[in-house]
Amino acid sequence: MSAALPTTAQVLALLLVGLVTGSMFGIWRGYDITAYAPTTFLEVHQGSVRGLNILLPAMAAAALALVVVLAVFGRNRPAVLGLYLAAALAIVAGGIVTRFFNQPINDQIMGWTPESIPTNWTALRDSWWTWHLVRLATTLGAELLLIAAVFADRDA
Repeated sequence: MSAALPTTAQVLALLLVGLVTGSMFGIWRGYDITAYAPTTFLEVHQGSVRGLNILLPAMAAAALALVVVLAVFGRNRPAVLGLYLAAALAIVAGGIVTRFFNQPINDQIMGWTPESIPTNWTALRDSWWTWHLVRLATTLGAELLLIAAVFADRDA
């Protein structure tokens, strides 16, 4: 088998996980949502959801598929296989957090208008932020595990 396929999969997986992690990192460091007025929060959050709600999960799903393919390629090398599988599990964990915690809050916020922001909006904002930090940690972990897997794979 040509080394081009695994190498291409590694490059694409690193790129995709890096883009997802970088996007989440940028949100974390670029926005202090606790300092926003309600209408500013609403406008920024809705704009972010419109721009990222389909793109980031799609990139994470593609990265997951590539990491699983890489795990298959590394199945005869336990350390490499373990690192790829751990990276895949971290990607899945980030997806679970996004799907079951962040996205339901996003769905609520997308239905708001400046006139209909609920009185408990800060509680929803703070919950979303907490889960965002959890998924940032899981995707950063996925990126680090994937980097380690690629280095271990290269050394094998």
